[in-house]
Amino acid sequence: MIELTNGALDPEKVAAKVRRDTNGAVVTFLGTTRDNFEGKRVLTLEYEAFEEMAVKKLEEVRKELMAEFGLEQIAISHRIGTVGIGEISLIIAVGSPHRKEAFYACHKAVDRIKEIVPIWKKEVYQDGSRWVACEDHEFSAADQTAGGQASAGSHTH
Repeated sequence: MIELTNGALDPEKVAAKVRRDTNGAVVTFLGTTRDNFEGKRVLTLEYEAFEEMAVKKLEEVRKELMAEFGLEQIAISHRIGTVGIGEISLIIAVGSPHRKEAFYACHKAVDRIKEIVPIWKKEVYQDGSRWVACEDHEFSAADQTAGGQASAGSHTH
């Protein structure tokens, strides 16, 4: 399951997508909004995405990790829009017969999402804001379509 949505994220719903009787481990990562960054008070985070490409890249991360760690169940749900303090912006759930692979795959998923998925984060402070892009956009201008900004819709794949 890959999901990009404006709605609140539900950890139980995402974890349920990877639970199987054959899995001895389900590892879940919740990315949440903390109230500070480098000494500044954070009020909210705002996420925007090139949605069509973000969904493709999230699926690419999912398939890459399934192949690398020999897994069949990985679910990723990322929120876009405004995310308040303490709210969840990212859920990664990995189901695996063994815990070691589940932990490693979950850890690597976070890193890969930050590296290649075109989702941008705006940190809003009391005295201003700053945009934080994903680290490496592995998509070309030819991949982009007109109006590639975030929309109010929800995409589930």
